[in-house]
Amino acid sequence: MSDLTPESIPDIRKTLVLNAPIAKVWGAVATAEGIAAWFMPNDFKPEMGCEFHLEAGPFGRSPCKVTEIDPPNRLTFHWGEQWSVTFELAEQGDKTEFTLIHSGWDLNKVTEFGEAHTIVRDRMNNGWTGIVQKLGAYVGS
Repeated sequence: MSDLTPESIPDIRKTLVLNAPIAKVWGAVATAEGIAAWFMPNDFKPEMGCEFHLEAGPFGRSPCKVTEIDPPNRLTFHWGEQWSVTFELAEQGDKTEFTLIHSGWDLNKVTEFGEAHTIVRDRMNNGWTGIVQKLGAYVGS
C-alpha cells in the first residue's frame, strides 16, 4: 500500500434544512435534554472544554470533550479516542440549515473495540442518516 493519510476516508457529512428557527435548533443540539431527545442520553454542558459522556447503549459510556462552541452556529466535540463531531447551523429566514460532520476516519486505524474504521464508518454513515431525521422530527420539521 502507498502512503495513506487520514483523508483517505472522507468525513461523514449530513446536511438538511430544518423547518425551525436557529434558536430552537441550537437548543436541540447544544443542551443535554435536546441531544438526548434525538441522539443519545448524555451529561453534556454547553461549555468550552466540558468533559461529558454519551450513553452509547451496548458500547457503554463514550467520553467526549467540547472543543469549539460558537452559539448558535457551531458546536464541536471529540468523541471517544479518535473522532470529532461538529454541528453547524446556518440561519435561512425562519428555517435552519443543519450540517453534521463526523471526522477522524483513517484507513490505518481500528476503533477501541477492534473494528476497522472502514467498517465502522459505513455503519455510522447509515446511522447518522436516521439520527438527523430524528433531529428534524424533534424540532418540528
